[in-house]
Formats: sequence, C-alpha cells, structure tokens
Amino acid sequence: MLKEGQVRIPSGCAISGMFSKSGKTFNGEDIINSIEIMHDRSNGLGGGFAAYGIYPEYKDFYAFHVFYDNTESKKECEKYLEECFDVVCLSEIPTRKVPGISDAPLIWRYFMVPLPSKLESMELDEREYVVRTVFHVNTNISGAYVFSSGKNMGSFKAVGFPEDVGRFYKLEEYNGYCFTAHGRYPTNTPGWWGGAHPFALLDYSVVHNGEISSYDANRRAIEMYGYKCTLQTDTEVITYIIDYLHRKMGLTYEEIASVVAAPFWQIIDNMPKKERETHEYLRNMFSSQLITGPFSILVGFEGGMMALNDRLKLRSMVVGEKDDMVYVASEESAIRRIQPNLDKVWAPSGGEPVIVTLNGGNS
Repeated sequence: MLKEGQVRIPSGCAISGMFSKSGKTFNGEDIINSIEIMHDRSNGLGGGFAAYGIYPEYKDFYAFHVFYDNTESKKECEKYLEECFDVVCLSEIPTRKVPGISDAPLIWRYFMVPLPSKLESMELDEREYVVRTVFHVNTNISGAYVFSSGKNMGSFKAVGFPEDVGRFYKLEEYNGYCFTAHGRYPTNTPGWWGGAHPFALLDYSVVHNGEISSYDANRRAIEMYGYKCTLQTDTEVITYIIDYLHRKMGLTYEEIASVVAAPFWQIIDNMPKKERETHEYLRNMFSSQLITGPFSILVGFEGGMMALNDRLKLRSMVVGEKDDMVYVASEESAIRRIQPNLDKVWAPSGGEPVIVTLNGGNS
C-alpha cells in the first residue's frame, strides 16, 4: 500500500474562500472547517490563510507580518524599519501550541506608515515605497522574511496541515469580511514557512492550486519591472503579476483575468468587434503575463476577491452563494460543510473570472 508522500498527486492542493458582499464580519472558524474537509489534498508541508478587515483599529497603517530565524535578524530588520517608517505598534503574533506545528520561527507584526521625509526624498508614492521595503528586507536581511504587508489585512502561514495552521494562529479570534485558505501539496519546491501560501504583497494575496508551465518566462518578464523572485515558486510570480497589472498598469480585475487566462486566438477572432479589439490589445500588450498550465487561484484584495481557473479548466473550482455570502473552494463539500443550504452553486468555465466586491464596488 502506498503511504502519504510516496505518490505524487498532480491535482493536489486545496483552496477555499468566503466573502461577505455587505462587509459583515465573521471569525475564522468557518474557513478552518472548510479547508479541513479537504485534508487529503494536502500533505502537511504547508497551509495558510489571508484575512481582510481584521485590523480596523489600525486600518490606516501597513501591517507587516515577519518571520525571523533568530534575534539577530530581528534586531537588524527592526533597525531598518525604524529608519523607514513611523512604527506605531509592534508585537509578537499570538499563537498557541498545536501538535502538528513545530520549528516555528519568531513571528512578529508591525503597524506603521512611511516617513514623509523618505517619500519626498525618494519621490515615491507610499505603496511603491512599501513594496521596495519588502523586497529590501527579503533579499538583503538574512533570516528575515516579510510575508504580509497590506492595510487592514494579514497573511498567516506555516508548515503543517491548514487546519492546524489556522488553530496555531488562533484564527477564530480574528473577525473579517473575507478569508481565503490553502492546503499545500508541493511538487517542485520544499515545504518551508515562507513557501506556504498565501503569497502576499500589499493588499494582494494569492492562493493557488496547480503548476504553471510558463514560470520561467513569467519570472523573467516580471523581474524586468523591479520585482525580486527569491522563492522559486510559481505562486510568488502570480502575485507579482497581479500587483503589476492592477497597481502599476491600472487594469481592472476583469482585464487581468483576460491577460493571465487569455482566450485562445480563435475564440477572440469570433468575438464582436469592440470586445475583439479589447482582447487583442490585452493579449498583445501583456503577452508576457499570460499564465499557461493548470491552475485555480483565489486573489484577495482590498474590498474584493477574484476566483479564476486556467482557460482549459484543468483544476477544479466550485462557487456557491447564500444571501450576501460568496463561497469558493476546490470541492463543493468544502462549501457545503459550512453552508449546506446554498441559494446557488456552479462551476465557472475555464478563464471565466468570478469577482466579488463590497457592496458592488468597482474592481
């Protein structure tokens, strides 16, 4: 009999997400229960969550979540952060002992805003300044890794099964309007705390089931715009592509979906003229950001969430709705466990984005 870890499961990994369109908040217990039922899609080498709306008392401050290997790296990183930001609060991230979680690094969080003098001298807007700070820490300060850097949101991840990770971080004590989750079954990279999903930059977070065959081309292209791909994993690249297309290029999430999961040319050729011209422009202008290979992703962002399959739908993804709540998961069972009485349930087509925002806002 084959035991866990002795066979590759190419469709492994699990994703789940839940979102309140009215902005009502709920704690993290349901998302833990949702991802737990897909336990067999993971192998214990990584799990994690992203949560939005969880820091209302610090909603105007960037929340950095940082892993440290030791006190020396913590001291060096904090010295750098204090030179760049007004740090209004810092503390260890609360955790509890969980049997499935071991060898934890030091895990700290910082609420802060960029120093105006730094922004002025460098002639940068604050979001670009924060991004450059994250890359500086992650590439130049040994033993320090910023794994979350948005406002009023946070990423929580570790090596372990996702349900254990959620309980390790006491996720049931956080209240937010959106939670996403990931259970990892790594096939090409080792399991380590920084390599678990979600991958996050500013308020963008990505959980991903799949394996993109265009990784090298996507990585080389995105690094031309100043991004530092240090983790050798495709999900990191997807996160930077989202940031580049939305924050830097100003594309909507509908347009981003049409770039990363672009329709085939023969489909574009048969579109009405205006729609055809739009898709032709996006495919030609952003050809290096086309992602090929099997994937299903959940993208969290300030005020919204996007679910997206690859254009051939090579990974499973189901969507359900109940009143103002939208649920997305790799399996319908993960939705039914927390909401058995759905108003609607369906499986989106390949390349068809499902985008939900607070109160029908713009994306």
